[in-house]
This record gives sequence, structure tokens and C-alpha cells, in this order.
Amino acid sequence: MKTLKEKIAEGKMVNGTMLRFVRNPAVAYLAQQAGLDFLMLDCEHASYSLETIHDIAATAKALGIICMARVQYLREEYIGLLLENGMEGIQCPMVETVEQARELVRCVKYPPEGERGFSANTLNTGYAAVKHVEMMRENNARNMTIAQIETKLGVEHAREIAGVEGIDCLLIGPNDLSISLGAPGDTTNPIVLDAIAAVADACEAQGKLFALHADAKLCDRFKDRLSLNVQKFDVNFLVDGFKSVVKYGETIAEARKQTEVK
Repeated sequence: MKTLKEKIAEGKMVNGTMLRFVRNPAVAYLAQQAGLDFLMLDCEHASYSLETIHDIAATAKALGIICMARVQYLREEYIGLLLENGMEGIQCPMVETVEQARELVRCVKYPPEGERGFSANTLNTGYAAVKHVEMMRENNARNMTIAQIETKLGVEHAREIAGVEGIDCLLIGPNDLSISLGAPGDTTNPIVLDAIAAVADACEAQGKLFALHADAKLCDRFKDRLSLNVQKFDVNFLVDGFKSVVKYGETIAEARKQTEVK
């Protein structure tokens, strides 16, 4: 199975969404049917257990879907557990400094790039015993290390953060960024758009990937600069689907009303 990095290097736009609500591992089958490349599990704002994370990742892995996680906090043992349980990328929120970026790399990467603790016979090795050097090299090459930029300070340090060896991508969190910049919820405010563009510039200058987790309308403003297409949450798609049913019912009701008037 090709990694996200390999697909991007071939010029492919990789597509995914973030899970916050769905816990059934069968969601991986839906992702495959839709043609998604990856699922991002929200471990920052949702209540996923490690067991659920493992089961979703195991199903996804068998179907060729890559799973990553947005972590709750930057802690070595927690990140290591997520990687051992099938995550192939870690997105860390609120990265604001070079020191935080270096710590993220240290937690995600095996030596010599980082200091992640070694473990075989886990999901990330297919529960097989493996040769240390080969497995560490393969994991370091495969796993994505994503620094989420969502504060004014993070934007100011974006170029230096992107320059940290081992950081693969800077991803914008537009809602918290808008709050930090004094325009809560106004993600199309010029000050917010300028900040997003500045992060995209930093990624380009350092040869790193740029991503934006938002809806299609905001993503479209930066479509020529995105390497990962990360849109919405599972909750959004469910609500949109429910609304379509209601809209259809309202259309029928309105048509009947017009007929009665005539």
C-alpha cells in the first residue's frame, strides 16, 4: 500500500476527512467506497478509546485506507501508543514554536530522527516480529508528522517550524486561528486569509506540505497550494444527509400547497 507521502510525491491530491462521532470500524468500508485516501481520528475533541482507534485502524489498513490521529497533547508515550495501534500520522494542535515542533518529531520518529520507543508485534508491524533497523527506517519514512498552526504566534513562527527536520506538513486550523487573530468564527476575514497565505508561503519556502482543514468554500481559496484535502467531520456529512431528507419533504409539501391553491 502506498503511503500518503508517496501519493503526494506522484502528484496526487490525497483526500480525507476527520472522524469525531462514528466509532464503528465499518466506517473504513464507507471511506473505501467513497474513494478516500485517509481518515483522521479526532483524539483532541472526541472521546475515542484506544481499543476503538485500533479497530478502526485495523479495518482501514486491510482496505488500503490510511489512518492518522489529531492528538490531545504532545506526550511521547501517548503518541507512541497511537502509532503502535495503527496510526500512520500524528497531527499535533497548537504548535507555536520550533521547540514544540522538534518535540513532535522526537515523539513520532524512531532513532536516529527521533526517540520513539521500539515495539514490534503490534498493529503497525502487522503483529509480526521484524528487524529493528528495517522497521524503524520504514516507519520513519511512512508516518506523517503534521504541525497544526492555529494561533497568531504559530503563524509568526511558521517558517521556522516548517524548517524543522522531520516535520512533513503544516495544517491550518481556521477556527482557532480566527479566534487568536481577533475575528472569532470569521474564517474569511482578510486578516485570517492573510495568515493562512503566510503559512502556505512558509511551507513553500521550506519545501514542506501545506494543508487546511475546512469546508470546500474556504479550501477553494487555496486549492492551488494544498497537498492534502481535509474537509469537514463525519458529523457534518450526517447532518447534511439528514437535511437533504427534510428539504425533499419540504419540497413535496410546498408542491402540494401550490396544487391546493390552484
